[in-house]
Amino acid sequence: MTSLLVTGGAGFIGSNFVHWALANTDANVTVLDALTYAGNLSSLGGLSAERFQFVNGSVTSPGLVSELVEASDVVVHFAAESHNDNSLEGPGVFIDTNIVGTYHVLQAVRQHQKRLHHISTDEVYGDLELDDPAKFTPATPYNPSSPYSASKAASDHLVRAWVRSFGVQATISNCSNNYGPRQHIEKFIPRQITNIIDGHRPKLYGAGLNVRDWIHVDDHNSAVWRIIEEGAIGETYLIGADGEKSNREVIELILELMGLEPDGYDHVNDRAGHDLRYAIDATKLREELGWEPRYTDFSEGLDETITWYEDNETWWRPMKDATEAKYAAKGQ
Repeated sequence: MTSLLVTGGAGFIGSNFVHWALANTDANVTVLDALTYAGNLSSLGGLSAERFQFVNGSVTSPGLVSELVEASDVVVHFAAESHNDNSLEGPGVFIDTNIVGTYHVLQAVRQHQKRLHHISTDEVYGDLELDDPAKFTPATPYNPSSPYSASKAASDHLVRAWVRSFGVQATISNCSNNYGPRQHIEKFIPRQITNIIDGHRPKLYGAGLNVRDWIHVDDHNSAVWRIIEEGAIGETYLIGADGEKSNREVIELILELMGLEPDGYDHVNDRAGHDLRYAIDATKLREELGWEPRYTDFSEGLDETITWYEDNETWWRPMKDATEAKYAAKGQ
């Protein structure tokens, strides 16, 4: 039975990975999470203590990281600060967690000779023009545009250097925008859903023309597991589900699925340095590892996501007022 250490496992994608791994594999899972504002212990509620344990701590604590890595077979490194707006206001924590934290993880897996999978983002590649037919591939040059994406780019480079210099057994995945259950309501899709639940009009940055390549979080995590099992050491795999949608299309679909008129939203100030378009070419992942997404219909996955937020108000309600006050202060 495989023993997994999941860093950042109380966050959005990490907690969904824990649920997915316990449901779909026979692995035991240990979560290391600092429970910053984006980490939510209730996201791990209902898990059996027989195969799951939680450790409150940070990847910036080298002794703790080394101890937990030594006791594991595979490390799945989700832990990261990940919100662009927050990185513009306070970039220091992004440097500490995303770069220094990754360094400590790498040193630990190097010392104890453990397998590592490093979770990254398509934002390290910068953005594409709206009318550009191209998509990101593993060969796309890095061109990060925010402190967040720059810190993730740095962490990717560290992983590659430790593979080449020290023989660390690691793979990397860069994924497109995730949606699904347990995502913090500061993020675009859950913010709009919870606004509508509260009887408020959803908010659209600028003209809403920015395009994101959406993938359901369960599809992301099934791809991560496939890479852990079958991926070639030292390789990078891009994870995407061909889900390009403009922000305006997404908000109009949310309104439609929730029984409202599709134009029932307000335009607000655009975010600083807002990337135009992300798009993933997942050919390598699909052809070499045979992975395919389950959620090929974005509206189906989005409808299930809406239902989750409607049914789990106790999960998101404590965050709502503070989140909206923060956005209101910026005219958003």
